[in-house]
Amino acid sequence: MKQSDGNAAAVALELLEFFYPLHYRIGMALEEALGDGRLTRKQVAILWLIRSEGGEGRGVPRKRIERLLSNWYEVSSPTVTRSLRAMARRPLGLVRFTEHPQSGREKQVWLTPRGERFIQEMVERGTGFIAGLAPRFSAEELKLAITFFRRASVLMTEPGPSARG
Repeated sequence: MKQSDGNAAAVALELLEFFYPLHYRIGMALEEALGDGRLTRKQVAILWLIRSEGGEGRGVPRKRIERLLSNWYEVSSPTVTRSLRAMARRPLGLVRFTEHPQSGREKQVWLTPRGERFIQEMVERGTGFIAGLAPRFSAEELKLAITFFRRASVLMTEPGPSARG
C-alpha cells in the first residue's frame, strides 16, 4: 500500500516523536541494566562490540573498537583507552591486551574468562530487561517491532542512499 507524501510525512513525524525520546530512555535503562552498576554505559558498549565483532576468540583490535564505538558515542582515543584499561584492572579483569599480529603499535583486546562470564550475565540481564517489557505487548506487536528493527538495521548498513540521507 503506497502512502501519499503528506500521509508518509505525518507517519514519519509521529514515529520521530515517539522514537527519539524512547530510544534514549530505553537505551540508557538497558545499558544500565547490562552494566549491573559495575560498568559505565561506554564500557557496556565496548563489551557488546567485542561480543559482536570478536568472533570465537573474542579478540578485537583496539582501533576497531574505537571506530565502532564512535558510531554510538562521541569518544576520543584516550577515552577508549581509559575505559579498556579500567576493564583490564582489578576488580573487573574483563579484558586483556596483546600485541596485534600485523602491527607492534596496535593492541588486540581479548576477553578474559571473567569477561566471557560477565558478557553471558550481561545477555541474561538484557534478556530479562526486554522480557519485563514483552508481556505488555501482543505477539503480533512484538513480531512487528522485530521486523521493523531488523529492516531498519539492514537499511542503515546498506551502501548508497539510506535513511541517513
